[in-house]
Formats: sequence, C-alpha cells, structure tokens
Amino acid sequence: MVEEGNIEASNKAVEEDNGPKGLYYCFWGPIYWFRMLAMETHWSFVFAVVSTYGISQGLGGALARVGTEYYMKDVQKVQPSESQVYTGITSIPWIVKPIWGLLTDVIPIRGYRRRPYFILSGLLGLVSMLIISLHGKLHLVFALMALTAGSAGVAIADVTVDACVAQNSSKIPSLAADMQSLCSLMSAIGALIGFSISGVFVHLIGPKGVFGLLTIPAALVFSVGIVLFEPHDANFAYKEVSKKFLDAGKAIWRTLKCPEVWRPCLYMYLSFALSLNINEGLFYWYTDSKEGPLFSQETIGYIFSFGAVGALLGAILYQNILKDHPFRDLLFWIQLFYGLAGMLDLILVLRINLKFGIPDSVFVVIGEAVTQMIGRLKWMPLLVLSAKLCPSGIEGTFFALLMSIDNFGLLSSSWGGGLLLHTLNVTRTKFGSLWLAILIRNIFRLSPLGVLFLIPRGDPNSSILPTEMLGSEDETVAEESNNIELVSLVNSVDGR
Repeated sequence: MVEEGNIEASNKAVEEDNGPKGLYYCFWGPIYWFRMLAMETHWSFVFAVVSTYGISQGLGGALARVGTEYYMKDVQKVQPSESQVYTGITSIPWIVKPIWGLLTDVIPIRGYRRRPYFILSGLLGLVSMLIISLHGKLHLVFALMALTAGSAGVAIADVTVDACVAQNSSKIPSLAADMQSLCSLMSAIGALIGFSISGVFVHLIGPKGVFGLLTIPAALVFSVGIVLFEPHDANFAYKEVSKKFLDAGKAIWRTLKCPEVWRPCLYMYLSFALSLNINEGLFYWYTDSKEGPLFSQETIGYIFSFGAVGALLGAILYQNILKDHPFRDLLFWIQLFYGLAGMLDLILVLRINLKFGIPDSVFVVIGEAVTQMIGRLKWMPLLVLSAKLCPSGIEGTFFALLMSIDNFGLLSSSWGGGLLLHTLNVTRTKFGSLWLAILIRNIFRLSPLGVLFLIPRGDPNSSILPTEMLGSEDETVAEESNNIELVSLVNSVDGR
C-alpha cells in the first residue's frame, strides 16, 4: 500500500511537471482547468455556471443595464428621477432572495431541487424579454412588470446555481476555491464583453432589439434545467415543508436578535442607503446635446466596460493586499475615498476638466473606473463580514438574507436619489442643479462614517458570533468558507 501510494504520488508529480507552462500555459491552461472541473464535478455543472454567471448575469446583465437606460429615456421618455425609481422597482426580486433560496432547498418539484427552478428562471426571462422586444408601444406599467419578471428570472437562476456550487463544494472540498473562482471569472469576463458591445448593439438595433437578444441567455438558462445532472429524490416528505420553514424562521430571528449580528446589519443597510444613487441623472446628462457631452451609445458602453475593469481590479487588490486589515479601519478609509471619488463627477459636470485640457471621454472613463474600484473594495469586506455572521445550520439562508439587506439598501439609495433629482428639478432637459445633487450625494456618502462604531474592530480572521452560536467545527468552517468566497482569481488560475 505504501509503495502504491508513493508510485501514485510520483506519477502525479510527473504529470504536474509535464503540465502546460510558460506561454503555452497562457492558452492551454484555462482549457485544462475547465476540463478538470468538468471531469471532477460534471460537465453540466460547468455549463450551468458559464450560462448563469457568464452569459446571463455577466454579458446579459451588461446588455440589460445599457438597454434599460436607453429604453427608459428614448422609448418610454420618462424623467431621470422617475427612471431612478423604476430601476429600484425592477431590483425587488433580488431583495427576496432568501425566499428563492428556501424554495430550492426545501421544496423539490417532481423529485428535483435545482432543475425545475432553472427552467422557471429561463421561462420568465424568455417571455418577459419577448414581450418588451416585440410589442410596439408597451405601456409603462406592463414594461415595468416585464422588466421585474426578467430580473426575477436572473435572481432565481443566481440562487439556484449558488446552491449547486455550495453542494459540490461540500462534496469536493479541494475544488471549492476553483468553483468560486470559476463563478467570479465568468461574471467578470461576461460583464467586460457585454459592456463593450452593448453600445454598439443599442446603436444598431435599438434598446428593444437588445431585449430581444436577451432571450438567448434566458434560453441557455432554460437548457441548464434540462441537461443538469441531479439525483432524483422520489421519497420527499412534503408534509414537513411547513415545519422546515418554521424552524428556519425561528433560527433567523434568534440570530438577528444578537447584538453582534444586528449592529453590522444596520451598518450595511445604512452604508448603502445613504450613498444616494443619481446615476440616471448623470446618464441623461451624458447623452444631452446642449448641456452635456453628448456621448454616443458606443461610448456609453465603453465607459461602463472600464467600470467593470475597475471593479475587477478592486477585487484583486482586496484579496492580495487588504483582506487582513480590521473591518472598521478598512471601511473608514474606503468610505472616505468613496465620498472623495464622487468629486470627479462634480468636476466633470462643471466642465473643470476641459480647463485643464482633459477631454470628457477620457475623464469620465477615469471616474467610472475609480468609482467602481472603490465600490468593489467597499463590498468585499462587507461580504466577508456577512459570511462570518452566519450561524451553523442556516448558513445559506442567512447569507442570502444579509445580501437582501444590502439590496434593500441599494433600493433605498435608488429611490432616495430619485427623490433628490425630483426635488432639485433635474429633468430630461434641465441640468442646472445636477452639480448640487452630486455635491449632496457626496456629503451623504461620508455620513456612514458616523455609524462605524456598529462594525466590530477585531481581526477579520477571527470569529464574530458569540460562543453559544458556534458549532464545534464552526471556526474551521468559517475559515474554509472565507477562503472559498474570496479566493484570488489570478493566483487560483495560475496555480493550476
């Protein structure tokens, strides 16, 4: 047995030595990595991750964002303050993510826990996008319903594929980091490609045509529900569903009453809600021919693509340099720089950049990349903190609840920004008060500094929950989940 083990280990070492290296690896390395994941898990799982994260959320999400911006402005012809509110409405399905998570975990359909929800998600996306793209002049109310249904489809697919990743991570712990890296990498690449081509497609086929293209990601998600390998459970006790829901609800409420939990939750909500979102006002100004720089559709897409690059750089910067800093200290500096970065928008709107000879297109790209990078740096420690707040036994559901709190903060931010634009009379053609809206937004971005005492100051690698809420192996699980969630994309891929 010892000799066989030594021979096996030596063969493995020889295989690693003979693996792709150098420039050869740059091309074949990702292919070997994908093939390894497909063999160890199942090809249908890799297809599900690529379709959901890469095509649906990444590429499709980028196309949907730019398409929705122009659809509200040019087709529905709403005011920027109204568009801000409507954007918040379409994000409501992401606030109720715990419900989708509980459904996929607790209620199987015809013996399957994942496949039916992928099919439902794909159908919602297909029908809603077809309605918007084919209808000549869809009423605003029905357009909002269709956009919200499409958003719900993406949210359901997101929760379902996350459940698949978590399930496979528990079965094959050694590949858990690779699976999370695959998800993040696909999302980042999809967003980069989507934003890069979004403006071109809006210019060529219009925003309604872009919604027609979004039926392709929905169809791929639908196909995932057909081909996904999943064991069949024919003996599920449906009578226990209500008891499971009740037990989960009691555990969540018991956790939320703990000061070590509700205080960071309150901070996370306030930090997002007080960072007022006035992006619609800025978008209308970007495309205005009189007071704005009149950016083309292609330029708008390129601007957002540089923002995606900034977000990716922020994630890499956090993972490699900032992840071991205390939460409170790190969030102080990030929130401070987040408020200061907003001054770039003020410089742009007041046209100060032109006085220094910096073109609008160059300056706005710099501002978008910096803002998105800092925004991602703000999000990452909150993600780690959220993972550490999850008690043993209901980790998935409680983590989804914390993400819903963050999404509710973003919804409040969007509606608050819409109210600010309406109060200052920033309309489709009037932008005289836009500079004031930006200044007020920047001041509000700094306000979460006053409630930083809600965040624990301790070491981010230590446990936060009280001892009575930790299982016997909770510290080990927490450490493993932290490594899974925040593995460096570059190190993980290059290390293979």
